[in-house]
Amino acid sequence: MTTTTFIHTSDLQWGMTRWFLDEDAQARFEAARWDAVRRIGELARERGADFVVMAGDVFDKNSLSPRTQGRALEILGEVGVPVLLLPGNHDPLVADSPFYAAEDVPGVVVLRDDRPVPVLPGVEVVGAPLRAKYASTDLVAQALAGLEPTEGIRIAVGHGQVAGRGGQADPALIDLAGVERALAEGVVDYLALGDTHSTQRVGGTGRVWFSGAPEVTDFHDRYGGKSGGEADSGNVLCVTVTKTRPADARVEVEKVPVGRWRFEAVDAELNSPEEVEDFLALLRAYPHKDRTVVKYSLRGTLGVAAMRALEAGLARLAPVFAALYERERLMDLHLEPSPEEVAEADLRGFAAAALSELVEEENSDAVNLLLRLSAEASGSEER
Repeated sequence: MTTTTFIHTSDLQWGMTRWFLDEDAQARFEAARWDAVRRIGELARERGADFVVMAGDVFDKNSLSPRTQGRALEILGEVGVPVLLLPGNHDPLVADSPFYAAEDVPGVVVLRDDRPVPVLPGVEVVGAPLRAKYASTDLVAQALAGLEPTEGIRIAVGHGQVAGRGGQADPALIDLAGVERALAEGVVDYLALGDTHSTQRVGGTGRVWFSGAPEVTDFHDRYGGKSGGEADSGNVLCVTVTKTRPADARVEVEKVPVGRWRFEAVDAELNSPEEVEDFLALLRAYPHKDRTVVKYSLRGTLGVAAMRALEAGLARLAPVFAALYERERLMDLHLEPSPEEVAEADLRGFAAAALSELVEEENSDAVNLLLRLSAEASGSEER
């Protein structure tokens, strides 16, 4: 019997920047990605893992700053167990690849071709690396072609989408049926995938998984009670494979959270002061706002007082979040002073016509200014 435990991760994308983060937040976001790999090393030691596989997009791009590349290689060397890196579409194995420098780091192995790599007695890893930004064929099928069933454990590592998941026809898509045949025959025992940033099991065997990115990279969408987008990132997989003969492997997969950041896209309909307060309370309830990004889309119609309360609440919260901003393309929030607000303003003639025009143009700032000036003028007259 042969057994091994390893950590499966992918899509770390060291060097990633996000336009909505200011300089301070971007620095913290970058530091979180270093820390994610440190936590992977800690997890590997806690679970007695024999090695770590990173299934592509270890780097966000090949043209890294010397600082980013230097820190990345230093941290990889500190993991404490062998780390096997697969070039993906963001970091293909081309002339300027940082993987060439990574090969000089003790304990780091780059899966630069599809030849099986022994990692310990009875355990080997076979990779399907990208040597260009876009694959033109099924690289996993190519890596498995010609391999025979084995009594030892063989882990396959690929990066890309699986045929049938999106309905598109593309010769580069991974043939899941072919992979499952290889699993049934004992040619391979587990396929570690990267490219999808949310943790997902693929197929019915329980032996093909996207690990998801260990730190968030994109938004989890929450619209109308529905959930989508990057819905389950921030995890790695702890995988244990036990095998007694070629077609008899038992695989256990545990999802382990390691990420600290949160990106969320939220939607709300606001038509009253109470709904404004509910939305602001939702934002106030987020923990760890310094590592949380929220983009929001708002729909509905508000009076002047409710709109002022919303704007004031957002202004107070914005500096506390890593980023808090409106999704302009989806904003459909309108200003409409209530009859009471218009009556209190006591506008006549040109001023009343101007208010009506500004409301029609949905010029919130100008409406607020006009009503405020009217209230100040009325107060002066009373004094």
